[in-house]
Parts: sequence; structure tokens; C-alpha cells
Amino acid sequence: MLKRFEVKNFKNFGENLVFDLSEVKSYEFNPEAIKNNIVNKCLIYGPNGSGKSNLGFAILDLVSHLTDTQKDIRFYIDFLNAGSEENHAEFKYSFQFGKESVDYCYHKTAHDLLVFEELHINGKQVIKYDRKKEKDIIVNLSGAETLNKFLNGNKISAVKYVKSNAVLKENQTNKAFYEFYDFVERMLLFRSLDTNVYIGFQSGNSHIQPDIVKRGKLKDFEDFLNRNGIKCKLIKTIVNNQEDIAFDFGKKTINFYLNASNGTKALTLFYYWLLRLREKTKAVSFLFIDEFDAFYHHELARLVVEEVKNTSCQAILTTHNTALMSNDLLRPDCYFILDNNKIDPIYKFTDKELRKAHNIEKMYKAGAFDE
Repeated sequence: MLKRFEVKNFKNFGENLVFDLSEVKSYEFNPEAIKNNIVNKCLIYGPNGSGKSNLGFAILDLVSHLTDTQKDIRFYIDFLNAGSEENHAEFKYSFQFGKESVDYCYHKTAHDLLVFEELHINGKQVIKYDRKKEKDIIVNLSGAETLNKFLNGNKISAVKYVKSNAVLKENQTNKAFYEFYDFVERMLLFRSLDTNVYIGFQSGNSHIQPDIVKRGKLKDFEDFLNRNGIKCKLIKTIVNNQEDIAFDFGKKTINFYLNASNGTKALTLFYYWLLRLREKTKAVSFLFIDEFDAFYHHELARLVVEEVKNTSCQAILTTHNTALMSNDLLRPDCYFILDNNKIDPIYKFTDKELRKAHNIEKMYKAGAFDE
């Protein structure tokens, strides 16, 4: 799980931003939102322009050089903070896998130009490469002793190079290394729009409705829509020689995508990814949904959060919907406010001890969490 993240000089984060998911309290309600003393499910609030989307892009940046999963460079073109004179951005990740800790730090001058990497496992440096100062990668992993450590100008990540070319021996440190890599390869960010814009987890652009049909999930999808307030009957159809979905009105059918509302399309995209969240093996490990409820009624938004809560992945959702800020849904250490290059759980914004009975939405609207 991601325990802590720091970013500096990336997009609107000119100064160092610290996102600490380990600052949990001893609340006895909604314990499923916390796992191993780390926030497992959370919502992020903040004014427009505060950087909620950019936080997601920053966290998912590591998939661009560590994995071969989906990338979208449109979100990384203006990489460095425009107001800074520094020539690189800094990213720091702390992960926890059981008792094992993995800390990964790197610097980039652009989305595809790494200049520094360092990986620690349980406090021990296992990989380091400073392209400005060193010719060879420093590797302290059992099994990598004979690995050619000279990259000769190759832009590949040193960590990815070791993962791809070394045959590491079975031990506690190497197990943590592979757990870290497996977690990163299953990280996912998507935006809750009607087009499938995403980063991480898989590659390529599969068509959403045909994928649902191909997986044999049409009836389950129909039940999902009806359960979430969209009353309909669906049927399989063929469009451009490809299996698709249509609304079934008995004697007449109409194309699903052309006639669905924006909210229904957004919910369909969510269902497409929900299938991957529910996988028994190789499911999504970490999920970031940007503006997840942009097209949802507040009751539907709550139901979607409940669906996410029932999955095993670590999930972060951004929203402006204060109706979701409730101790019935999550807890005060799982609601974060991002503003002025700082992000903290709401309980840190007040001296009052927050309890389950508190109406935290009302407090938020009244300015109780304003600094």
C-alpha cells in the first residue's frame, strides 16, 4: 500500500507537497476504510485549481517509467512548475507491504527524462543511479552481482532495468522488491467521463460496451444499473460487426451509447473498471478516480463510494460533493482537504475532537476546517 507521497516542482506543486496516508486516528466506526494503519479509502476536497487532478497525475507518474502499462503524455507535457527556477521535479514514495517498507525516490527533468533514482527496502539502499555523477548503477540485491550495471546513455529506469534483467534470489528483500513492482504495475487512474481516459494497469483502448458483453457480464451490468437507480433492460446487439449493447423496449431497441445520459455513460465507465477491481487475481492495487461524481446525483455518488469500499484496492477519489462528507460513509481521517500546496485530513484543521455524531459536512460548510 502507498503510505506516504511527496512531490516538488511538478505542475502547480512548486513547493514540497506531503500526502501522508498513515496519520490515522483511533475511530471505531468504518474500520474498513483503514488497513494496516494506513488510509485505504479516502475522498479529497479542495477549491478549483488547488491541484486535485495534478495530485493523481503525480502519484501515477512512476508507472510511466517502471511499467509498460497505459500512459497519457497529454497530462505531462507541462511537467515542471512554471514559477520555479529548479530544473527537475522530485517524487518520493513510501510503500508498506506487511512488515516490509519500500521507499522510492526519483528526479525528472521531463516526463521521460530520469536523472536520479534511489530505492530502499527496510531502510537499506538496494538501487541507486545518479546519471549526472555516476556511470554505473549501484545494486545491492542478491542475484544481481553479475548484472551489467553500465547503461551507456540508455534512458531506461535503473529500477526497471534491474527488474527486467536480473535473476534475483529468493529472500525477504527481493520478495519485497517484487511486491513493490507488482503493486505499481496494477496502479490505475481514470477520469469519470464518457471516454476511457486512463493511466496504468493495462494498455490499449478496449471499447467499453463490447468488453462488458465479451466478459459475459451484460445481465450483471443491467442489474448494476437498476440497483443504482437507472431502470432499464439491456440486450446484446451488433454494431459495425462488433458486439454491443442496446436498450430493450420489447418490440423496439435503441443504441445504448447514443441514448444514455451523461450520468449513465459515466456509470458504465465505472462498471468497466469495477470488473477489474473485482478480479480474483491481478486486480487493481491502487485506484485514483479524478472528479469521480462529475455526472452523478448525490445519492448515486454515495452508492459508487460504497461499491469502491467493497473492493480490496487502496482508493483515492476527488470530489466537490459535500454530501459525501459524512461519518456514516467514511471517517474524519479519510476526508482530505487540498489547498495552498498542502493536504491534510480534516481532523487536523480543528481542535475539536470529532466524533461519529458530528455533522462534518455542516462543519465544513460553516468554515470549521478553514485555516
